[in-house]
Amino acid sequence: MNITEFAAYAGVSKAAVSRYFNGGYLSVEKRERIAAAVEATGYHPSIQAQMLRTRRARQVLVILPKLSSESCARMVEGISDVLDQNGYHLLLVNTANDSAKEIAALHLLQQNTVDGVILMATIFTPEHRAILASLRLPVVILGQQYPGGCSVSHDDRGAARAATAHMLAKGRRSPGFLGVTMMDRAAGLDRRRGFEDALREAGIPLRPGRACVAAFNMESGYEQARTLLSREPGLDCLFCATDTIAIGALQYCRSQGIRVPDDLMLAAVGDSLAGRVAYVPLTSVQLHYRTAGRLAAGMLLDHLAHPHAAPDSRVLDFVLRPRASTGDSGEDECFCTD
Repeated sequence: MNITEFAAYAGVSKAAVSRYFNGGYLSVEKRERIAAAVEATGYHPSIQAQMLRTRRARQVLVILPKLSSESCARMVEGISDVLDQNGYHLLLVNTANDSAKEIAALHLLQQNTVDGVILMATIFTPEHRAILASLRLPVVILGQQYPGGCSVSHDDRGAARAATAHMLAKGRRSPGFLGVTMMDRAAGLDRRRGFEDALREAGIPLRPGRACVAAFNMESGYEQARTLLSREPGLDCLFCATDTIAIGALQYCRSQGIRVPDDLMLAAVGDSLAGRVAYVPLTSVQLHYRTAGRLAAGMLLDHLAHPHAAPDSRVLDFVLRPRASTGDSGEDECFCTD
């Protein structure tokens, strides 16, 4: 069925059909009539036909590192909210934290019909930068700052500092650190710097032996907690770069009879549902993931409308959520999904 046949079936003009599918103004009566015809016929204009008329595919590609990640899911929900409201389709590519897959997805953009890209990358290699510079469509980096480009990120350094300082303010003086690769600027480098900031402000010396690097999963959190606490049994508090790592560390403590928070306090960044309902609820820093997704999508659409505008950058704040893992009651708990 072509647009002429569909318009006749719906009892409206071809112009009204075009406005309907491109997000233009229509009366409520015409919009309902076209929607009913779509339901009855399954009609939808081809992407190629739309591109010929509007030079837009009305599709946005989102490249994310981990489909099962709660933080990624929240950001995608925020992106989807804005794209849906503006008549754009969302396409997802899951790279499973594999830089090579990210690069392959970026290469495909030179052949496929999308209007822009939102990239949740964790590590930027020279090849990433070269491809991003060569793309002739707008790109927004979500989760990290990207000099010279559009980005929406979080104050990861401030978040780690706040979580660590909270434990030190309770009298703990032997802190440990479970981080991730420093090649990941946000979760790795910035959160390590925030941890170190809190120690310096409290007058506590940095001791390299009190730190380990974990992967982004509970199993690694468990194993690296075992390595660190076996080597440094005198630790009385532990900052973890992510909730997932902290939950693994919490499970190791439970297996060894290490009492949390009496023997060891734990704090992290992410404010995940799993952390909130852990057997000892986890003190964590809430980052505004859904809001970040909305802002990234809005930024991308703004740059589609104004392609010569200067790159924009936004850094979002955070909220510390104290819970039982640092000896707090959590009575003012906010089960926010932002």
